[in-house]
Amino acid sequence: MSDLATHQAKLAPLLARRNGSIVNLINGASVPAASGATFATTSPVDGSHIADVARSDAADVDAAAKAAKAAFPAWAAMDGKARKKLLHKVADLIVERAEDIALCECWDTGQAYKFMSKAALRGGENFRFFADMAPAARDGQSLPTNSHMNVTSRVPMGPVGVITPWNTPFMLSTWKIAPALAAGCTVVHKPAEFSPHTARLLAEICHEAGLPDGVLNLVNGMGEEAGRALSEHPDIKAIAFVGETKTGSAIMKQGADTLKRVHFELGGKNPVVVFEDADLERALDAAVFMIYSLNGERCTSSSRLLVQRAIAEDFQKKLIARVNALKVGHPLDPKTEIGPLIHQTHLDKVVSYFDIAKAEGASIAAGGHAIDGPGCYVHPTLFTNAKPDMRIAQEEIFGPVLTVIPFEDEADALSIANSVAYGLAGYLWTNDITRALRFSNAMEAGMIWVNSENVRHLPTPFGGVKSSGIGRDGGHWSFDFYMETKNIAFAMGAHKITQLGRR
Repeated sequence: MSDLATHQAKLAPLLARRNGSIVNLINGASVPAASGATFATTSPVDGSHIADVARSDAADVDAAAKAAKAAFPAWAAMDGKARKKLLHKVADLIVERAEDIALCECWDTGQAYKFMSKAALRGGENFRFFADMAPAARDGQSLPTNSHMNVTSRVPMGPVGVITPWNTPFMLSTWKIAPALAAGCTVVHKPAEFSPHTARLLAEICHEAGLPDGVLNLVNGMGEEAGRALSEHPDIKAIAFVGETKTGSAIMKQGADTLKRVHFELGGKNPVVVFEDADLERALDAAVFMIYSLNGERCTSSSRLLVQRAIAEDFQKKLIARVNALKVGHPLDPKTEIGPLIHQTHLDKVVSYFDIAKAEGASIAAGGHAIDGPGCYVHPTLFTNAKPDMRIAQEEIFGPVLTVIPFEDEADALSIANSVAYGLAGYLWTNDITRALRFSNAMEAGMIWVNSENVRHLPTPFGGVKSSGIGRDGGHWSFDFYMETKNIAFAMGAHKITQLGRR
């Protein structure tokens, strides 16, 4: 039996186990939407029906928020070491079920097994990392003066909402939920409607690990219904969101009346800048990996290639050959590098940029069309002869599409790199360390990798500037979001108090 056939055989019972339905998990109980409404999800692989999913509304969100509120005092008061033990159990179960998670993720999203098998395990790493931080989550500082001893501490802020996207949804869910739980917050999770399957798996794993009822609640539904209700609910103290910039703006407005704290990881149009003195073979590997892996459906993808004109022609020839050699195929085939895009709607959006590129005067050097047949497949695409002000160089396409833009010198490269509305990530290739420092300092991005692809180190801050987001994930930056900091000032002896009203 081939690896593809083996994976298909393992997936079948995982899908059958749900009897074609995915329901909510509220206060430890599996429940349909109160209205009984559902919506259907289909696989981008072949358009087949996956499940009828609970279409939650404000009533379901209210029930989940109340459950989270009721569970919060005990969970927040639990000793950090006890939370650590529970979250490590979650991590253990994620590792045990990593293959199940990866197979379901592939079928739900179209992402290649080559990458999802690693993403599932990274979800376990996320839980383990923040579990280890839980005992010290409340730690603060001693800030003495001559008259007072100031002692700071952190306390969990309360129930929080987590709204996650359809691209690598399991891993991104753990990035948000693990630190929230470690901090002592309770959670209401609203996953993307296009990819709800692994959110349900995560909720079940947490329940099996022994998380108390109400600590993690799952509410499925549409953004304009369940998502909006979560953003507006008065018992939800903060919203952590990953997704489109436009949606982040809407959430900010919806949470304004209740003064919601927000953390947004939004869009990107990230540059990879290659100077003529770079290690060009490594830069080529990184440029291909950072846009064509994960179907190009990730916020940190390097969708703009800025290459110095002196080397542009040769670099571009090698790039075209690499793009044409990429293997597009069934996501459960371990040899597949690019699977189908998430949904027909998204495929249509990505394909629309092929005509836009031609109309703007760019060339399509590779790909440039969808693949006929069932499923949402598209050829990996490369635009050349592009200019910085073209739509293909300014707008987030969010697919396996790379735009090449030549530059003359460092000043020109910096101007092009900073010429977009986004500022999430940047990638810089040069062997001149002085230039690397100078350029990185001037680049408008929250994260920059020099002579490297995107390598995530969990203690470091993750987030963007401009239209790419608000706030940072990672290490204590996550706790800064999910916790409130308080200061207590103790008088040191009988210091003099200003007297008012005494005669």
